[in-house]
Amino acid sequence: MERGPGRPSLQLVQQAVQALYHDPDPSGKERASCWLGELQRSVHAWEISDQLLQIHQDVESCYFAAQTMKMKIQTSFYELPTDSHASLRDSLLSHIQNLKDLSPVIVTQLALAIADLALQMASWKGCVQTLVEKYSNDVTSLPFLLEILTVLPEEVHSRSLRIGANRRTEIIEDLAYYSSTVVSLLVTCVEKAGNEEKMLIKIFRCLGSWFNLGVLDSTFMANSKLLSLLFEVLWHQELFPKSVETSFNCVCSALYAIENVETNLPLALQLFQGVLTLESAYHMAVAREDLDKVLNYCRVFTELCETFLDKIVCTPGQGLGDLRTLELLLICAGHPQYEVVEISFNFWYRLGEHLYKTDDAVIHSIFKAYIQRLLHALARHCQLDSDHEGVPEETDDFGEFRMRVSDLVKDLIFLVGSVECFAQLYATLKDGNPPWEVTEAVLFIMASIAKSVDQENNPTLVEVLEGVVRLPESVHTAVRYTSIELVGEMSEVVDRNPQFLDPVLGYLMKGLCDRRLASAAAKAIHNICSVCRDHMAQHFSGLLEIARALDSFALSPEAAVGLLKGTALVLARLPLEKISECLSELCAVQVLALKKLLSQEPSNGLSSDPTVPLDRLAVIFRHTNPIVENGQVHPCQKVIQEIWPVLSETLNKHSADNRIVERCCRCLRFAVRCVGKGSAALLQPLVTQALCIPTFQLLEQPNGLQNHPDTVDDLFRLAARFIQRSPITLLRSQVMIPILQWAIAATTLDHRDANCSVMKFLRDLIHTGVLPTPFSFLTQHEEDFEVRKELINQVMTQLGQQLVNQLLQTCCFCLPPYTLPDVAEVLWEIMQIDRPTFCRWLESSLKGLPKETTGGAIQVTHKQLTDFHKQVT
Repeated sequence: MERGPGRPSLQLVQQAVQALYHDPDPSGKERASCWLGELQRSVHAWEISDQLLQIHQDVESCYFAAQTMKMKIQTSFYELPTDSHASLRDSLLSHIQNLKDLSPVIVTQLALAIADLALQMASWKGCVQTLVEKYSNDVTSLPFLLEILTVLPEEVHSRSLRIGANRRTEIIEDLAYYSSTVVSLLVTCVEKAGNEEKMLIKIFRCLGSWFNLGVLDSTFMANSKLLSLLFEVLWHQELFPKSVETSFNCVCSALYAIENVETNLPLALQLFQGVLTLESAYHMAVAREDLDKVLNYCRVFTELCETFLDKIVCTPGQGLGDLRTLELLLICAGHPQYEVVEISFNFWYRLGEHLYKTDDAVIHSIFKAYIQRLLHALARHCQLDSDHEGVPEETDDFGEFRMRVSDLVKDLIFLVGSVECFAQLYATLKDGNPPWEVTEAVLFIMASIAKSVDQENNPTLVEVLEGVVRLPESVHTAVRYTSIELVGEMSEVVDRNPQFLDPVLGYLMKGLCDRRLASAAAKAIHNICSVCRDHMAQHFSGLLEIARALDSFALSPEAAVGLLKGTALVLARLPLEKISECLSELCAVQVLALKKLLSQEPSNGLSSDPTVPLDRLAVIFRHTNPIVENGQVHPCQKVIQEIWPVLSETLNKHSADNRIVERCCRCLRFAVRCVGKGSAALLQPLVTQALCIPTFQLLEQPNGLQNHPDTVDDLFRLAARFIQRSPITLLRSQVMIPILQWAIAATTLDHRDANCSVMKFLRDLIHTGVLPTPFSFLTQHEEDFEVRKELINQVMTQLGQQLVNQLLQTCCFCLPPYTLPDVAEVLWEIMQIDRPTFCRWLESSLKGLPKETTGGAIQVTHKQLTDFHKQVT
């Protein structure tokens, strides 16, 4: 075949692949990677991949070709004419047959390509039957046949294949119909393979995949040889060391598949009894110190409890609610490694949730003892090593485990009673003289539940607070650290007992001056400020001193910002006439830092990064929310107007640096929010300078929207604030149409926050042209309604059809389902403006959707489209 225009030679492609894998020079690898990436995106990739697989010169070129085939079928199937689908299928099947012994990864890529083709090629009916008939009698073909049958069910719900709900339903029905054929094939494979582990692994992987799709008949499976074989492997792990992992996965998939226990009773009973018999095998794995197997047994026990959770809660101790299931989890909680108990956390959360909803004292009392035993085990797992030095590490794996323990304890404490538990924990410290690591772990658990302890007449709380602030500085640093955290969690006790405020602040100040404890102390002060705002007003000058000297303490950026947040919360409670002056003082340090950065030459070696002062100003503006009566001038207005020139200059200086522009926009957003209507004076400079020019330049870069979701988020939040507070200013501004065009483009962005802000902006914008109701969520006045309506109509005449098209395309092809309610609200608002025009726009958009895939599958019927149009309108 002649080379078409722009089609590279095979030799060139092979050289590039060799360079990708073997070029010692990293830049050579990089060039090869870019070139091959371009090739994969081109239409020539189909033919070149096919030829590379045909000549199979070496493993690397075959792997590249197989991977390219899979990728093209997944993302560019529409490039192929329909009459080429059958020959592509035959070609792929011949490649997998010829290359089956070359490399397992190549077989997997080709199996994925075949599965993705089968899912999109509607004319290939009963593909499972075809494949089984063609290959099941040849022992050498069984491995790749099983690989195809394993990935086929997995690909049904793949995000990269957009096959549509109609086709997906059709496929699942088809696979359910042939599922018994697959199970029979697997039984035959067992008979042929005997106990050959490689084959057992493939059989169990395939079975697990079909369980996951939820199409296996449970009565048929309950009596299948495969089930007894699965448990045999788990009982005799020493005989089948390599296939144990896959067997575990398969049992977990089976348990997951029978989530609806009643409709799968025969299989549910078999699995229930089977898993309960694994206890001795678990002990054997513990004795052998085989942590991987121990973790896997715990995973199976947890999955068992998850599956039978409803039974456990509704009929504890009876039938499938047998509480031996919980005993298994508590045995695992006794294992010395914390990773084992961590596997079961999700189940304990769900159990707590179910029991909270049942609210039945008798049932609660049954579970109380189990939860107490669990908490006891968790407190032990939270202990640091006795030779640990310094504070507890929060960001390593063990630190994260402790945070998860803290969350779990908060969720389960209602079952054992927080007052009782808190008192018991404190008693162990008061009555015994435990080693420091036990003390620290007990204080850590106490800190988790302190907030949920009932404050009324509770002498223990006051006694604990007194005891903690009197701890000598000679105790282990970790004990001091955790006791500071406990004090922060007890801020409500301080609020009710203001006589403790001075000693508590004194204790925390000592911590603030110690490098190792500073961040924890700052967080505790922030908590005290948030809860004891009125009592803290008298200490405002002290807080101001700390804020001025912020950089002299060894604080993490989060802790420093937290301290400023606490200070701002207290500031908002000062008398109105004092706020302006105090806010000015609180901001002064940060403004000075920004001015310094503006005046220095970038070349003098100093960092010119203004993000720290910008973040600090943002948090101050965000949390200074004084109560301002109607007619009063907002006390923060003057300060923000004074600061604006510095922010404006910072924006100008760093307009090319996205990170800094984003921080500036964020700072401005909170400033505008802080003073509300008082920000009118900033409107023109803001819209022309801060919002649009640098932001639009940023978004115009290739993939600008995808690469800068935070900017998109901030831009449209700020735009939405203007729509809410001063819609006409923005609607008349010359940036209105560009902003709306960017919003339309950004609706496709699969980023939770950014998408939410874009949709909210669109909804609020269009709503300004809808007649206000008493329940309108925007603060608008009736008198300018006609002006607003006229301006919105002009905008919609220009861009309405484009917006509706884009929203529909976005729902079908770009966004995850959780974003759809936001899109629906935007469409609803458009319909409120002009119903007949909206109906026409929607009809035109629906007509533009593809009705069937290139594979011949019906994506949407005419009736579904007309029904949808009718339902919406």
